[in-house]
Amino acid sequence: MTKGRILITGASGFTGRHACTHFARLGYEVVAVVRRPGSLEQDLVREVVCNLAQQAEVQRLLMTERPQLLLHLAGLNAVADSWAEPLAYMSGNVMSTLYLIDSLRELSLHSCRVLVAGSMLGPRFQEDDQPQPLHPYSLSKTVQTLVARAWGHLFRLPVMIAQPSNLIGPGRSNGLCGLIGAHLAHLEVSAADAGTDSLELAPAPFRLSSLTEARDFIDVRDAVHAYEHILHLGEPGHVYPIGSGRLRSLGETAACFESRVAAPVRWLIGADVQNPVSLVQEMDDGLIIDPPPPEKQSSVNTAPMQTLGWYPSIPFEQSVEDILNYFRRNS
Repeated sequence: MTKGRILITGASGFTGRHACTHFARLGYEVVAVVRRPGSLEQDLVREVVCNLAQQAEVQRLLMTERPQLLLHLAGLNAVADSWAEPLAYMSGNVMSTLYLIDSLRELSLHSCRVLVAGSMLGPRFQEDDQPQPLHPYSLSKTVQTLVARAWGHLFRLPVMIAQPSNLIGPGRSNGLCGLIGAHLAHLEVSAADAGTDSLELAPAPFRLSSLTEARDFIDVRDAVHAYEHILHLGEPGHVYPIGSGRLRSLGETAACFESRVAAPVRWLIGADVQNPVSLVQEMDDGLIIDPPPPEKQSSVNTAPMQTLGWYPSIPFEQSVEDILNYFRRNS
């Protein structure tokens, strides 16, 4: 007997694959929603093809599956692309969410608990209450959060919002740590093929926007565990930030990767195009890459998740090791 049926959208994505594995191992019947058949290789889940941008397809999906839990991870998330196709981002992130939630209303599936994965880049307003989003992607996530909570309130549906910080961990991701991991694994292969530690044949240096910019990183496996807590214990209509509660500078982050790589590593910082550096060497020579000051240490308010009994358990250093090992196996 299973613990119930959970429908996971965006199942073939970075977070979706981890979510499918997590819930399947716990004994749930996992319905993995993908856009193309054969997107997953997991035997413990049942793959279902659905275009979430098509309302009729979404209605048929929910009419057939009638899940007890719905984890909505699907969406468009490339900031650069959102500038080129802003309407596609509004449609893909907002309307697909509404199609899912409203189909629950139409089918009277009022007991299905819904968790919509939002973004820390979402709600951003100035004191004059005029919306000032960072980019069209941010706007789409702001509106997604607003309409999901409003629809739940209007029609008494148990809809909750998760707002994860920067997700990291093993698997293919377009996030900074995923890109660094893929680059450095390729660099190791290049160095091994060259039979030397020379930089002559190494890939071009990886560019960091700065050394001091700070971000909160949370392992995707911890985030999925948080999603489980919210689905079962969260309060409808509430927004749950998910993060480590600790900011790391990009310099500190990159140096953590570099120190674990068996090849010479070089970085370009900011707009500099001529002076690649080794952060480990720079630190040995006296460069101090400090963490942000204490007043800026808590980038995410983790108190709401702590009330549900959730705490992050995977150290950042372990995430870095797992990222590098994933790309070493798959580069």
